[in-house]
Amino acid sequence: MRYLAIDHGQKRTGLALCDRGETVVSPLMVLEGSGRALVAKIEAVVREYEAEAFVVGLPYNMDGTEGPRAAEVRRFAEMLSGATDLPLHFVDERLSSFEAEEKLLGRDLTRKRKKSRIDAVAAAVILQGFLDTKK
Repeated sequence: MRYLAIDHGQKRTGLALCDRGETVVSPLMVLEGSGRALVAKIEAVVREYEAEAFVVGLPYNMDGTEGPRAAEVRRFAEMLSGATDLPLHFVDERLSSFEAEEKLLGRDLTRKRKKSRIDAVAAAVILQGFLDTKK
C-alpha cells in the first residue's frame, strides 16, 4: 500500500510517501496554506503519486491527552476524508519534529533550507513509525 503521511502544521504541512512495498519512506514536500485550499493541494499530490491511504500525525500532549492542536488536526482530517475516499490512520506524532531535527543535524543546510525541509522529514518520521508498528 502506498501511504501518504501528513505532518499538519498551522503554517506549513509536511508530506512523505512510501513505496508500495512499504519499505522505503521518503520526505516528499512541504505545502503552505490551510483549510480547503490545503486539502485541494493534497488531493493533487494523491493523484500525482497514486497514494492509497493517509497517515496523519496527531499531536498528543506529553501526558498522552489531546489538546487544541489535536482537535485542529482531527478537523483537518475530517475535511480530507470528506474530499477523498482514502483510508486514514492517525499516528502519535510526539517528538517527530525533534527526531526530524536530529536527522538534519549533520547536513550542511542553511537555516532557511532546514526550515523548509523539517516538516517533510517529520512526516517521514511519522510514516516510518507507522510502518514499523504494522510489521
